[in-house]
Amino acid sequence: MTKTAFITGASRGIGKGIALRLAQTGFDIAFTYYTEEAEAKAFQAEISKLGQRCFYYQARLQETDVPERVTLKAIKDLGHLDVLVCNAGKTTFTNILTLKTDDIDALYHLNYRSYLISTKIAAKHMVEHGIKGRIIYISSTRGIRAYANDAVYGSLKAALNRAVQSLAIELAEHEITVNAVAPGATAIKGDYSPEALRKGHLSSLVPLKRRGKPADVAGLINYLVSEEAAYITGETIKVDGGLVLYGPDETKKER
Repeated sequence: MTKTAFITGASRGIGKGIALRLAQTGFDIAFTYYTEEAEAKAFQAEISKLGQRCFYYQARLQETDVPERVTLKAIKDLGHLDVLVCNAGKTTFTNILTLKTDDIDALYHLNYRSYLISTKIAAKHMVEHGIKGRIIYISSTRGIRAYANDAVYGSLKAALNRAVQSLAIELAEHEITVNAVAPGATAIKGDYSPEALRKGHLSSLVPLKRRGKPADVAGLINYLVSEEAAYITGETIKVDGGLVLYGPDETKKER
């Protein structure tokens, strides 16, 4: 039976890289997009050329009933679900002095609540059908290292890292693994050439001296959904070139 995967937010960037890699390894794919239908349609055609079935859905995952409805739709179209990758989200910085209630609510519903609701539907399906599935959250190194103006986005990513630990315990008896992947300083569009990834101040802050690309994250996802990773669960794995390894620079002298 062909393996299947549902990826939220996969018409571009990291989500697209994940969906493409899984399709290349034989998965049928379903994915959501937010606004750009032309991108989603073109990507569907790209996956279809690989010989895999592909379904796409426009979805505002921050709306109350959408995560449940779209996950159920993906399961129906695919026939069954082996892998759920929750990737859709919005990256933003929020200063506490100007923070709006709507900012908190929007980020919470999209970046956290939608993940848990989609997980509920996918996990229930996997348990009922005896599927030894894989559930993966795309988190961020901003959920591991603190930054200014990041009390909302960063804390929600930290919450995802914590959530996978409890979910991993709950679903272990069904041999369903739950993990998080935390990218950092990743280019999500444009030129992914080695030269382009080494340009800019941000690249200079990374020990490996380049930004990441979607394929770097997709490679880890491809491993985590494989049989070789069946004994890995409840983990948050960084894909950041060593970005958050640095502490204070103790070699600098006080002035």
